[in-house]
Formats: sequence, C-alpha cells, structure tokens
Amino acid sequence: MSSRATGKPAIVVTAADLAPEALALLQDFELVFAGKTPTEDGIVELCRKHNPVAIIVRYSKVGAAAMDAAPALRVISKHGSGTDTIDKAAAAQRGIRVEAAVGVNAAAVAEQALTLLLACAKSLVGLDQRMRAGHWDKATHKSLELGGKTIGLIGLGAIGQRMAAMAHGLNMRVLGFDPYAQGTPDHIARVPLEEIWREADVVSLHCPLTDDNRGMINAATLAQCKPGMILVNTARGGLVDEEALLQAVRSGRVQAAGLDSFAVEPMAAGHPFQQEPRIVLSPHIGGVTSAAYVNMGVAAARNLLDALARAG
Repeated sequence: MSSRATGKPAIVVTAADLAPEALALLQDFELVFAGKTPTEDGIVELCRKHNPVAIIVRYSKVGAAAMDAAPALRVISKHGSGTDTIDKAAAAQRGIRVEAAVGVNAAAVAEQALTLLLACAKSLVGLDQRMRAGHWDKATHKSLELGGKTIGLIGLGAIGQRMAAMAHGLNMRVLGFDPYAQGTPDHIARVPLEEIWREADVVSLHCPLTDDNRGMINAATLAQCKPGMILVNTARGGLVDEEALLQAVRSGRVQAAGLDSFAVEPMAAGHPFQQEPRIVLSPHIGGVTSAAYVNMGVAAARNLLDALARAG
C-alpha cells in the first residue's frame, strides 16, 4: 500500500526490516522497504513512486538521483555511524539533513575488532582447520602473546576508545591517532600517524572514510610499519589498498590481517583474499548483533523524527 493510499507521509528504508522498537516510533508514517539487496536504481524508483519525507539508510548508496526523485525529502538518517554511502554534498545543496546513529554499535564493532585480532594472533582459523584434518601442531606452533605489545588505533571515537579499553585490559601499550577526538583517557597515548606506523605491532582502524584518508593503508605506509605487524579493519574497506595489503601479507611484512569491511561489498567470488590463509574474513557484521540492531534502528528513527521537527 502506498503513502498515497494511507494518507501518511512516506519513509523509504533501504533494507527489508527495522527493529520493532523503531517501527513503533514511526507508526505515523508509511514505511516502504527496499528489500534485502537494494540497488541505487531501485531506491530512486521508490523515491519517485512514494516521494518520501525521509530515508533510513541501511544498505546501498543514496545519491543525488534519489534526492531529486523525492521533492518532499527532508532527512536522510543512517542506520549506523558511517555516512560514506550518502552523498552529503548533494544533500547539503538541497537542504536535506544527514543524520548518523553515532556510537550505538560501538560495543559490537569493538568486540568484532578484538575477535579478529585474537584470531590473527592465535592463528585460530588455521589451527581449527588443521585439527579437523587430523593434525596436532602443539610441538611446532607458537602463537603471538599480545600482553606487552603495542596497538595503534586510528580513530578514537566511541568504537576506538572501547577497543583501547579492551587492549589496555590485555596489558597492551595503546597509541592513538585522531586529530578530532577530545578528552581521551590516560591509557591512550596520542601520537602522530607516523609514530603508529613505526611503533605498532597491531594497527586497528576505527575512523570514517573520507576523501583525505581513502587508501591510507597502502604500499608506502605498509613499508613504514614494523615487519610482522597485524592489521585489523572493522571500519571501511576504502581505507585499505587491497592489492598492497595482499602483497604485504604474502611477503610477510604483514603477519596477518583481520578484515570486516572491503572495497566492494558483497565480496565477489574469487577475490584473492579468499585464498590467503593469513587473512581472516567476516562479512561486515561487526555492528550486527541483536542489541546493536535495536539500538541502531531506534537511534535512526529518533534522529529522523528530531530532524523533521527542526525542519518544521
């Protein structure tokens, strides 16, 4: 049923569902769901058909074409913290507010980063596969002990600071780089980016993707890193030059990498990462827990309602 049939203003959701708690907040609107695998063209068509006052973005991108297809559009609300899939310049030009649910999935993503780090340091995936094949590698395998090692965090927002606390709990030395963060705790030593490359045994990415930092993990920066370092990325795939990382892992410059985000998602079959045993992969699910699903949906709904109220 379209918004024209119900008489309610429409909201397009670029997904197949929202948490019931979020749906309850939006009961005065007609929600139009784009499905499990929405496309940019499909979102444009829904905007043209329903002329929504708001879009809640979970999957796919929202660009100028979708905005132009919905003259009533006032707010684009992200179901999460990263807004790189929204053309913010186009939104600003059209007077459309862009809101993010900052911090609500911090615990989930930081836990995923720690999980990937531990999987890399302890060779967990490879040892599991070896045991299932009948091997017992106790006499030949040595894992990496993280206590006393240095972790460099790039990005000290809610997720980065949560990761810092867990690393500190493991008795790791914590270095952090973030030119915008304020009021960081004493267990984080704020340092220039060059010091992280030089000093860190582990580099973990927790920053948004911008034009300035796209491809910041590349052949040049990896060459500055300590030999045998571990890279963890639960932020955005565009931060990493994937070919440079692959070569660094193959050469041993990078001991292992734990990755939850990629340049192109979903990852295509045959991606070279799939054949590299020292790269641990997860399908961008760091923020996908039962609690985070509710928290992100509620925050996206509240941000949307607040922005609409301010817009009059």
